[in-house]
Amino acid sequence: MDGMPFFGYHMPSFTYPGVSPDGIFDHAAQLAKSAESAGFELVTVMDHFYQITGIGAEEEPMLEGYATLGALARETSRVRLATLVTGVTYRHPALVAKMVTTLDIISKGRMICGMGAAWNESEHIGYGIPFPPIRERMDRLDEALNIIKLMFTQERPSFSGAHYRIDRALNVPRPVEPGGPKILVGGGGEKRTLRLVARYADMSHWFGPLADIKRKSEILDRYCDEEGRDPASITRTMGSPVVLVENEGQAKTVMERMPPERRVMFQPATPEQAADILQDFVEIGIEGFTFGNPTLRTPEEFDRARRLIKAVKNS
Repeated sequence: MDGMPFFGYHMPSFTYPGVSPDGIFDHAAQLAKSAESAGFELVTVMDHFYQITGIGAEEEPMLEGYATLGALARETSRVRLATLVTGVTYRHPALVAKMVTTLDIISKGRMICGMGAAWNESEHIGYGIPFPPIRERMDRLDEALNIIKLMFTQERPSFSGAHYRIDRALNVPRPVEPGGPKILVGGGGEKRTLRLVARYADMSHWFGPLADIKRKSEILDRYCDEEGRDPASITRTMGSPVVLVENEGQAKTVMERMPPERRVMFQPATPEQAADILQDFVEIGIEGFTFGNPTLRTPEEFDRARRLIKAVKNS
């Protein structure tokens, strides 16, 4: 990405009124292509098996993330692709490295590897996946990131930890880009997650108001110093704090449609207003913003996104 702030299009919802089950992916693919045409540089999906609170009811449709990314890789040509993010508990990290590398080949080098500690206990119970306490999940994330990095960068790596091991693991064909796909760690936990970002990640992804993001960025800088990393080598991204609207009347309607627990996360703004709001985050080091598809689906909504992207790039 070119040093200017970039924009991601996140697809946490596959609930499309009037669309039959066999049309869900086609509709999702059209949204991804519309995002690419509007100037978005990244398209992401969740790695969940159930719909999550704040987006919709648990029973709503949810496509498996990696199968979906494989198909989206053939439907798009320019955007980077990623899960935002994969729960460490769902798959052995060596398998994640192999899957991401395969998708990197399919997409001709457009994959990003998104990882996090996992949190949604309900789907773990439903699928019979163990859901250890957060301390163990963080320990697992530490080992998993180590293994993934090794498999992206070494020919026959071995690793033995408390939770995972690999023994001269093969990952052939090798990733397209030397060093492998960039690793994105999702989450802003200030004691452990940000330290893992400093240790392993190329990208981070956070949510929150300006003061919180500024504090996390400063803590990450400190951890980078302790880990011997250049803080500038980590691309800091976040979920957009704005929802794009055309006017105040529309803002009221859009916010009323949003689940109450999500309203506090967003400020309605026109594209021009949004460019000014996002600039405050750019000034404290944020380099990328993701917008969710629940409020970005129609041609008019994509046109507003196009205007925002143009305004930010020209500022």
